Amino acid sequence: MATSRPSPGDTIRAYWRRLAPLPGGKALFSRALGLMAPYSGSVRPLVVALEPGYARVRMADRRAVRNHLDSVHAVALVNLAELASGLAMLASLPPTARGIPVRIAIDYLKKARGTLEAECRCVLPDVSVDGEHEFTASVRDAAGDEVARAVVRWRLGPMERRS
Repeated sequence: MATSRPSPGDTIRAYWRRLAPLPGGKALFSRALGLMAPYSGSVRPLVVALEPGYARVRMADRRAVRNHLDSVHAVALVNLAELASGLAMLASLPPTARGIPVRIAIDYLKKARGTLEAECRCVLPDVSVDGEHEFTASVRDAAGDEVARAVVRWRLGPMERRS
């Protein structure tokens, strides 16, 4: 017997449409996202913009994401960048497709301090066949300086039928 479950893209789009326009809705959406993906939630992201092919995610600078150099830890930066790429890509996926990251490469360009925003724009390729595709996410500080750039390779393709 086949089980019917909404695709991650459908779920993300539905929650965003429902919550983002409400007062405090983006914070509520971001909190729910952190519950769906607990590790991504560990940086306490705030999704500030989301549409198919585009995401912008903010992270506050706080002690829990700091390193011994008094800047934001490299892993917190890569977490934020991967989340932005995933949201941009998943918000584009049709319900018949799925995606999973298989590789992340990141360049750290300068010490990251203060509020940070990761942004990703992507054009969804043909997902009717399995394939790997790369999307770039940029992380910027409050002054607009790019502090990190990540390339996330996603394996995309048709959703497997469950029986």
